[in-house]
Amino acid sequence: MRANLGNDRLAMAKRKYAMRHENNFRCGIGLAFAALLVTALAAGGAEVFAASDAGPDTGGNTHEQPKPPRQEWTFSGPFGRYDQAQLQRGFQVYKEVCSNCHSLKLVAFRNLADPGGPGFSDAQVKALAATYQIKDGPNDAGEMFERPGRPSDYFPWNFPNAQAAVAALGALPPDMSLLAKARSYERGFPQFVFDFFTQFQEQGPNYVAAILQGFEDTPPAGVSIPDGSYYNKYFPGHAIKMPKPLSDGQVTFDDGSPATVAQYAKDVATFLTWTAEPHMEARKRLGLQVFVFLILFAGLMYFTKKKVWADAH
Repeated sequence: MRANLGNDRLAMAKRKYAMRHENNFRCGIGLAFAALLVTALAAGGAEVFAASDAGPDTGGNTHEQPKPPRQEWTFSGPFGRYDQAQLQRGFQVYKEVCSNCHSLKLVAFRNLADPGGPGFSDAQVKALAATYQIKDGPNDAGEMFERPGRPSDYFPWNFPNAQAAVAALGALPPDMSLLAKARSYERGFPQFVFDFFTQFQEQGPNYVAAILQGFEDTPPAGVSIPDGSYYNKYFPGHAIKMPKPLSDGQVTFDDGSPATVAQYAKDVATFLTWTAEPHMEARKRLGLQVFVFLILFAGLMYFTKKKVWADAH
């Protein structure tokens, strides 16, 4: 009699513990979703308030600032991959056009042969590096000297220092190594909420491609551009120091791709995305493996819990 009473009390205690555990779990999930919703609404409201309270930009332009159009990229999404041919074309655009002003300080010649990159062979990388003159030294006489580049060298800049670049160009051109990750734009509410779940991270290449195609010879009515600047409809404030860098027919591709500004812009934006995130493909593969593991682990934990608490129901 006492044994049965003890077993009943133990079973009742287990049921109460299981119910309390389940209620706490449901409450935690509810609070998490509520917090996410409140955060999203607060951010959206703050953006709307900021937009309604914002005054004219520093350039005195009241022209509406359009957002860069969304492009289709092969590397977008959880299963996206770089297009090697596009990376090679983008590198050609950088080498023939962009490198005249912009540096690529964080990229070495050898990186062009890394897995997930443009796919150049070691021989191609060695030959390419040898076409550059790299400042080295000092030698035995204590003097600096120039030598042909090696695969381990980083891409040299056309200017000896930032002051020389400003004196020649009127402004310091940004380094392009991380440009596609450093440049972005506001997506607004509710897009940024969906971006969290869809892993949308293409603001940078969208922005770069739009800037390269956003130059117009004549500003719209009501927009004033200072002397020494150029109108670009996608650049914040519309006044950009960089003149239009690309024109149709400027670069000829060996694979027969169109020699148009739109093609150049998309190819070089892809290349700059790779320079900013060269291990993206490996990261996505690892993320997929972890995701599959977590699903299997959650399933095992669920059935383990059912087995352990089977006698409590």
